Amino acid sequence: MQTLHVDVDTWLHRLSPRVKLLALTALGVLLFLTQSIPLLACANLVGAAVYLRSGLPFGEALKRLRPIFISIAVLAIFAALVGPLHAAIVTALRLTALALFAATVTATTSMSAFIDEITALAMPLERLGLLKAADIGLAIGLVIRFVPEILDRYDAIREAHQARGIKVRLATTLTPLIILTLRDADNIAAAIDARGIRRQ
Repeated sequence: MQTLHVDVDTWLHRLSPRVKLLALTALGVLLFLTQSIPLLACANLVGAAVYLRSGLPFGEALKRLRPIFISIAVLAIFAALVGPLHAAIVTALRLTALALFAATVTATTSMSAFIDEITALAMPLERLGLLKAADIGLAIGLVIRFVPEILDRYDAIREAHQARGIKVRLATTLTPLIILTLRDADNIAAAIDARGIRRQ
């Protein structure tokens, strides 16, 4: 499977995963506490600057976030149609800034370090008997690892449609994408069970 981690040496990569995760959480809370458009715009500029320092080429950096930006744009347009324009702009700026900061964390944190940190942070909940910390770390790690796979699957389906002269529509691409994703999920679940990971 692919990974979103960029294997380079920058100051962002050298930061502790815990520091990055806690900073992301704090930034997420702060972004949703403000309604100021200028402040949210500044957060977007800072997020873009930090993201572009993650070691990704400019084109690849934009390609990774393109589906997210499209989704945010659609959501903002819908919000503008049913509510105040100010609220739609605030929503778009909030989500865009959060996406930039989150993409920076995933690009600068290796999957093993990420899973270890999530597992460590979930240990207090395990002590309370609410969940198994290792399962939470594994689940979140798998979700992140699936993101580039799903994007590649979508690109392959779209190219297959174009090669056959079929117009690309959500209805014709979503079903095969879901089927292929579920098939991969079954294969990974079988591999996990074969290794006895969930019985440990």
